[in-house]
Formats: sequence, C-alpha cells, structure tokens
Amino acid sequence: MSKLRLLIMASCASLCAMSAYAQQSYVLTLERMFTLADENSKTIQVENVAHSEAQEAVRVAQNGRLPDIELSLSASYLGNGCLMDRDFTNGQNIKMPHFGNNLAVKATQLIYGGGVVNTGIAMAKLKEEMASVNMEATRSRVHFMLTGFYLDLYKLQNVLKVYDRNIELAKVVIADTKARNEAGVVLQNDITRYELLLKNLELGRKRVSNSVEILNYDLVTILGLPAETSIQPDTTLLTQTLPVEDMAYWQLLAESEAPAVKQSALAVEMSLRNEKMARAERLPSVALVAANHFDGPITIEVPVIDKNFNYWYVGVGMSYKLSSLYKSGKNIKHARISTDMNRRRREEVLEQTSLAVQADYTQYMEAYDEVSTLEKNVQLAKENYEVTETRYRNEMALVTEMLDASNQLLDAELQLANARINVIFNYYKLKNTSGNL
Repeated sequence: MSKLRLLIMASCASLCAMSAYAQQSYVLTLERMFTLADENSKTIQVENVAHSEAQEAVRVAQNGRLPDIELSLSASYLGNGCLMDRDFTNGQNIKMPHFGNNLAVKATQLIYGGGVVNTGIAMAKLKEEMASVNMEATRSRVHFMLTGFYLDLYKLQNVLKVYDRNIELAKVVIADTKARNEAGVVLQNDITRYELLLKNLELGRKRVSNSVEILNYDLVTILGLPAETSIQPDTTLLTQTLPVEDMAYWQLLAESEAPAVKQSALAVEMSLRNEKMARAERLPSVALVAANHFDGPITIEVPVIDKNFNYWYVGVGMSYKLSSLYKSGKNIKHARISTDMNRRRREEVLEQTSLAVQADYTQYMEAYDEVSTLEKNVQLAKENYEVTETRYRNEMALVTEMLDASNQLLDAELQLANARINVIFNYYKLKNTSGNL
C-alpha cells in the first residue's frame, strides 16, 4: 500500500472519529423509521384522531335505533280561580288547592322512518371507512416523504466522503507541488491554482454539510428523536434484493389498494346514500308511543278536586312533512347529479392512477438499467486507477495523473451508489402510488 493511500485512509478515519464524538450516531433502518413515524408523526396522529372521531360517529348514528325517553317533573303554585258567566258577570272566587305537581314519562320508538336511521348509520360507516383510508393515505405519504429525506441524506453523506477524500488528495498535490517548486520544476502559480481548488472543495463540502444538517434535523424532528442524534442510513440497503414484478401486478394492486381509488369508490357510495336519504324525505314516519302521567290537582272539574290522578297510554303515531312534496324533488336531483359527478371522478382517478403506476414502473426499471451501466464504469475506473498507480510507483506518471485516476474512481463509485439508492427510491415510489407502502 502506498504512502498516499495510507495518508488518505488516516485522514478519513480522523474525520469520522471527530464527527462521532460531536453527535450521537444512530443507524436507522427504513422499517424502524416507519415505526417511529407511526408513533411520533404529528400529521399521522391527527388522522388517527380523525379516525377515532369517525368511529364514535357510527355509535352516535346507531343511537337512532334506540327509543327516545322523556322525563318531566314540575311543581307549581296555583292561585284561586274566578268563575263567571259568559258575559263576564256574576263572578265568584273559587278556592284552589295551591300546590300543583306533574310527573310524566314518555317513550317513543321509531318503527319506520323511510330508511333515514339505517341510511344514516350506513353513511356514518362509510365516513369511518373514508377516515380509515385517509389515515392510511396520510401514513403512506409521510412514509414516502421520509424515505426521500432518508435516501437524500444517504446520498449527501456519500458526497461528503468524496469531498473529504478529494480535499486530502488536494493537500497531497499541494505538498508535492511545493516540493517541486523548491526544486525549480514548477511555478508558484501552480501552487496557487491547487490552493484555490482546495478552498473551493472546502466551500463545497460546507454547503453539503449544511444540507445534511437540515435533512437530519427534519428526520429527528418528525421521528421524535433527540435533537443531537446524527442519523446514519443503513448501508445494507444497497445489497438488498428488491422484488421485480411485472407492471400488470402493480396495476392490479393499485386498482384495489391505491388510496385515491378507494376514496373515489367511497365517494360514489356516499352519494348513493345521500340519494336514498333525499328520497326518504317523501316517506312518512311511524312511531310507537307509550307514556305515564301523574298529575295533581284535577283542575278539569269545578270545584277542583284536590287529588292526584295517574293515567297511562300507548299508541302509534304517524307524521308526514307536506313540504317534502315540493322540496324533496330538488334534493333528489342534486343528489343524483352528485353521484354522477363522483362516478366520473372515479373513472378519472383510475385512469390517472394507471398512468402514474406505468410511469413509476418505467422509472424503476430504468434505475436498474442505470445500475448495470455504472457497474461497468466502476470496473473500468478501477482498471485505470490500478494502471496509473503502477506507473506512478515506477515514476512513469505524475502525481496529478494518479490523483485524476483516483478521483475518477471515486466519482464512478459515487454514481453507482447513488444509482442503487435511486433504485430503492423508485421502488418505494411505486409502492406509494399503488397503495402498498
């Protein structure tokens, strides 16, 4: 191993040690990241609460099947009465018992309401299902967003490594150039040129480092990790084999599982329920009524009877809104138009989802092809580096030539790593589009 490579390795190890000391490193897998997101993401928590609210709304709607029970209790003071003829003459005072009381219990059970109660329950269940789909859609969207952050962080950390290596290589070139300048082989301008290159490399590294900090902060904040945590992506990702199904598989999956498709289907069902609810306005309501009254005194007699009177009754009542004869028609028409609109939207969603799956699948396959090409580039860059290094050891090549070959190899390896990361990104993008993330 050459002195140059030993110097580079030692410098990189030193940088890594300094970074680990400054922050608490945490190797995070994608699966663990998704679990933390489900537990700590504020966006996901909002949708979880919305789903719980929709579940309670179903229970509230089911209360419509239960009887309504009314209890009333009153106490009153009765003043003396006045009895007179119809022409308001011959008035005489009638003494009254002054304490009055009333206790009534009434129960009403809806027997038939035109389907309003059952339709309301069905509508509440559809809203609960919609809330569940929205929750899963939000969860998938957050997972995919975090996947983008995670993989971008992975790429930038790889870029940092390239910058670190190039900076050390530039320092080696500067030292070699200074030695050659002292020997009178090169000019001072050559040293200045490489020093400018070093400054530009350091500036570029700082910019990338700032981007890493921003992405790291976004991740730790959303995932609920300590602010001082330095997230390190799982490097085994690049060695994992991802499934390569045909496009028909993803299309079928999207037709049944994509959140937008589910939402559009539920919207149609809800519109149909609204139609049924509008038609129910034209139907009568029938209810069973039972009541018990305990009143006193008995004021329907003169003189008033100072006793309590208890009586009960059961019966059947019917009500009908006559206004529905001229109002409900417009509501029914509006509901039908809404259903037609939602059906057309569903067709549009199916089409757009199919196009999105096709595009994502194509990009996924292209990412695989890119990896194959870049693997060949890395192999060629390695061969070039080995030849150039041999020539440099035999003093048949300049240090700059050797450094250029090393830089080409580093760039080729970086491009290959990024291409493999792109494969992972496009795979999860396809999963997100098809409703499988």
